[in-house]
Amino acid sequence: MTRDELLKYIDQTLLKPQATIEELYSFLREAKDYKFYAVCINPWFTGLAVEEMRGTGIKTGIAIGFPLGATTTRTKLYEAEEALDNGADELDMVINIGALKSSDFEYVESEIKKMVNLASGKVVKVILETCYLTDEEKISACKIAMSAGASFVKTSTGFGPGGATVEDVRLMRQIVGDKLGVKASGGIRTLESALKMIEAGANRIGTSSGKAIIDALI
Repeated sequence: MTRDELLKYIDQTLLKPQATIEELYSFLREAKDYKFYAVCINPWFTGLAVEEMRGTGIKTGIAIGFPLGATTTRTKLYEAEEALDNGADELDMVINIGALKSSDFEYVESEIKKMVNLASGKVVKVILETCYLTDEEKISACKIAMSAGASFVKTSTGFGPGGATVEDVRLMRQIVGDKLGVKASGGIRTLESALKMIEAGANRIGTSSGKAIIDALI
């Protein structure tokens, strides 16, 4: 894989709660230097990032309901609406994990559908937080995301007790086929791990280590 090919997979992330504005601008300068596909940040930074990324072709993705997914649908939609109003290109939303594990599939699907409708054709990635789910629940979540019209299913927030695994990425790709994208995120810090996720079926890699991954490609 060439450098340019790998760059198209990378969603470079800055999601730590203590990130400062100074860190944001340093992060965005690096993203522009490397030409990652997208940056993924918390909502407070949306307007600043959109303005800084203007004209670069780099997408601005915003985390919604992050990292627990346990806020109400109305709260998530308000958060997403503000992000979109401020110029967000993509939304990375955390599902209501408790609702899924309670088998309240109607609630989970309704929430995703409302987010997709609000986004009006923009990319919506659905974060499953796979470390908390059984394989059966992962399969159900993927099917719900497809039914609700999401663009991607995504493994993890990076804030749970476990991140992306090759097995989960492979399972998610098996379920969604070519209908949805699969984003592997959480704990991907090396070129080797990124390539393993891509081989398993990921077509986006969420990472705060994009520079190290790309620099390791010879």
